[in-house]
Amino acid sequence: MERLSGEKAQSVEAFGWAARDSSGHLSPFVFSRRKTGEEEVRVKVLYCGICHSDLHCLKNEWHSSTYPLVPGHEIVGEVSEIGSKVSKFSIGDKVGVGCIVDSCRTCESCREDQENYCTKAVATYNGVHHDGTINYGGYSDHIVVDERYAVKIPHTLPLASAAPLLCAGISMYSPMKYFGLAGPDKHVGIVGLGGLGHIGVRFAKAFGTKVTVISSTTGKSKDALETLGADGFLVSTDEDQMKAAMGTMDGIIDTVSASHSISPLIGLLKSNGKLVLLGATEKPFDISAFSLILGRKSIAGSGIGGMQETQEMIDFAAEHGIKAEIEIISMDYVNTAIDRLAKGDVRYRFVIDIANTLAATRS
Repeated sequence: MERLSGEKAQSVEAFGWAARDSSGHLSPFVFSRRKTGEEEVRVKVLYCGICHSDLHCLKNEWHSSTYPLVPGHEIVGEVSEIGSKVSKFSIGDKVGVGCIVDSCRTCESCREDQENYCTKAVATYNGVHHDGTINYGGYSDHIVVDERYAVKIPHTLPLASAAPLLCAGISMYSPMKYFGLAGPDKHVGIVGLGGLGHIGVRFAKAFGTKVTVISSTTGKSKDALETLGADGFLVSTDEDQMKAAMGTMDGIIDTVSASHSISPLIGLLKSNGKLVLLGATEKPFDISAFSLILGRKSIAGSGIGGMQETQEMIDFAAEHGIKAEIEIISMDYVNTAIDRLAKGDVRYRFVIDIANTLAATRS
């Protein structure tokens, strides 16, 4: 088992699973976390979701990975220690930690509670803390975070299925709210019924929004319509279906990260409609300017949400009974889960049972 030592300003031993190179293979890893600061909380990790971005980072597909790499930014846990100036949490509180653990706190984005768009935001893993040390994520036994960057998990929300809300959930909630797609007089299309898309359907229904799932095949139509309650299912490869649906949607949220054409999606929008991109595709899109000009349509992007909005989303989910469809796995199954995720073989999010299975992998 590899150990990492001598890291500046870190003195509490931690244990998790890390990848050492772009093969992405994960194995046991002992490292260090910093001591709990005055405004920080130490969180015993109970569950951690596996996000598709974990796969990208493990294999360095975005050309930004630093190894050893401990993934995980859909973290639910229990506060085990608090700093002397912490006022938001008490020991024993159930909390969530999402995609960022710090930001500059002074820029316009931070002042407007949009820390996710701060140019100095610090990622939960594969990021650098302000003391110069590398951050390690939630595939581990505990994590230290400033109280500003953690959210309270209501007791009515099942902890395991709450974990994916910290990334997938806020990624869908935020654009629906910001772009005015949340309401009974709106019709939103969701491209891709995966980890993000299925939660998006549930948020849309809770908002009273008409929601149509857009997929390249019919394989998930029954799940979309009967299990999740979508109002419609549109097969993007069926020309007749696409033609019949042209100009019917106020907005479309595209969750697909694989390369695909967005021109047909623009045709589905009403005048003034918005196509919001969440998936980080490798290749640039090829679109006609006229497809946007004729109808004053727009293409935008969206990435997670600020801390205030993330708490709002969690509270909304608890109030409306929104949770992710998950497959709970043990820590030693994680490499198989990553392989299955790459093939799209999951319904719809893997969640690692850290609390009950991580320790057994330590030898």
